[in-house]
Amino acid sequence: MWVSLWLGNAYVSCVLDYFFPWEQQTVTRLIAGLIGMVVYTLSAVYGLIFLFGTVLGFHLGDSIEETYYSTIVITLIITLFMTGRMFFANWRQAAVDAERMKKESVEAQYNNLKNQVNPHFLFNSLNALTNLVYQDQEKAVKFIKQLSDVYRYVLDSRDKEVVSLEEEVKFIGSYAFLQQIRFGDKLKIEVDLVDVKSLVAPLALQMLVENAIKHNEISEEHPLVIKIFKHDNHLVVENTLQRKSVLVDETSGLGLENIKKRYEFLSTQAVKVLEAEGKFIVSIPMIELT
Repeated sequence: MWVSLWLGNAYVSCVLDYFFPWEQQTVTRLIAGLIGMVVYTLSAVYGLIFLFGTVLGFHLGDSIEETYYSTIVITLIITLFMTGRMFFANWRQAAVDAERMKKESVEAQYNNLKNQVNPHFLFNSLNALTNLVYQDQEKAVKFIKQLSDVYRYVLDSRDKEVVSLEEEVKFIGSYAFLQQIRFGDKLKIEVDLVDVKSLVAPLALQMLVENAIKHNEISEEHPLVIKIFKHDNHLVVENTLQRKSVLVDETSGLGLENIKKRYEFLSTQAVKVLEAEGKFIVSIPMIELT
C-alpha cells in the first residue's frame, strides 16, 4: 500500500510538472496537483482493497480495512503538505526570478543609456572646436576643459545607479557651455535648482536637454529656450516646442523611453511627459537622499 502510494503519487507529480510547469502555471499546477493526488490516492487504496479482497479472495478483516482508511487520511495530509510546500517554494522562486529578470532588463537599458553619449555630439563639438581655435584661443582652451569634464563625468558615473543632483547640474553646466558655443544666443539653457537636494539617474537631465536640442528648430527667428527647475517633488525639463519638419533619425523617442524604464526601477513614481501651450515638458521624480 505505502509503496504504491509513494511511487504512484511521485509519478503523478512528475506528469503534472511536465504539463503544468510551476514557473509558468503556478495556480493551475497547484489545483491540478491536489486533484490528481487525491484521485490517485483514493483510486489506489480502493483498487488494492478490491484486488486483494474480491479478486484474490483474501479476508482482510475489519482492522486491516481500518488501516487502509487511515492510510488514505495520512497520505492525503502528507500530499497536501508537500504540494503546498512545492507551491510556495516555486511561487517564491518565480517571484525572485521575475524580479531579477526585471532588474537585469532595466540595468541593461540603464547601462545602454549611460554609455550612449551621442557620437554626433562629439563630432559637432570637435567641429566647433576647430573653428574656435582660429577665432579665440582662450575660449578654445576653456572649451577643451569643459569637453574633458563632460566625458570624465560620463566615465565616473558609469557604474552608479544614482548621483547627487549637484553633480548632475555641474555636468549640465559643462554640457550647456559646449552647446552654446555651437548655437550662441539661439540656445538658452536656464537652470533654477539652487539649494534643491535630490538624487538623480546619471545623464537623465542631459539626455532630456539633448533631446530638446535634437528635435527642435534652433534659429535666430526661433531661439530654443530650455528650463530646468523643481516643481512639487519632480525635476522638470521644459522647452519651447518648435519641432523640426523632418524626423531626426530612427531612434527618435528611445532616449525618453529608456529614462522612463530607468525610473521604474529607481522610483515608485512615473516619469511624466506633457505637451501644452507650445511647450514640451518632462518631469522626473526626485529621489530622496537616504
